[in-house]
Amino acid sequence: MDLAKQHLDIGLYTNQREEQLAFWQQTVGLEFDHVGKLGGGVHQLRHHMNGSILKINHARDPLAQLPPSGYRRLLIVRDGLAEVQSLRDPDGNLVDLVPNGHAGVVGIGIEIAVSDLAAAKAYYVDALQFTAGEDDRVLAGDTVLFLVEDRALAPTPDEKNATGYRYTTVQIHKCDAEHAGILARGGREGTVPRTIGTTTRYSFVRDPDGNWLEVSQRAQLTGTLEQ
Repeated sequence: MDLAKQHLDIGLYTNQREEQLAFWQQTVGLEFDHVGKLGGGVHQLRHHMNGSILKINHARDPLAQLPPSGYRRLLIVRDGLAEVQSLRDPDGNLVDLVPNGHAGVVGIGIEIAVSDLAAAKAYYVDALQFTAGEDDRVLAGDTVLFLVEDRALAPTPDEKNATGYRYTTVQIHKCDAEHAGILARGGREGTVPRTIGTTTRYSFVRDPDGNWLEVSQRAQLTGTLEQ
């Protein structure tokens, strides 16, 4: 995969705007970037996170309370820490602040629960063309994905707009080509490629457990939305 940025992003949905902003900005210490309007009463409050972006998607209308996705824990490097600090945000999302280099994390890490470790590794390494790391880790640029097998895991719901961590984003140069390549290599389609104005062309694919990955061609990074 031809990455336009060496860091994955992660998106969560919430109805608790002020509480979440206070937690992520003051407790975690993330820097606010800007607000994007996604339509349907959803505002995306973007925050810088060691090169990655945390997308806090605040929904005006009550969100569905569905089972969690497989994205279970976010690890964020904070310089100067001597040990891991385990926290929960106002919706109960797990986040660990970690020393630089902890478990190989230099920016962020994401713990992903999977029902079949072999199938998950095949998807992330073969279909997505990320890099196999030590143990059950996969490297997406410099983002470390920790695959944790749970044979009793329920599939991720088809409805993405629900409370909690719901998707990750990979920034690439050509959305249509990458989307088609992922499907050809065994990935599952989430949504077909589409364009938002002059800023982004994106699609979604899903892993064997249904977890959503946004495949994003952002003009700010690539200079164009041409395919």
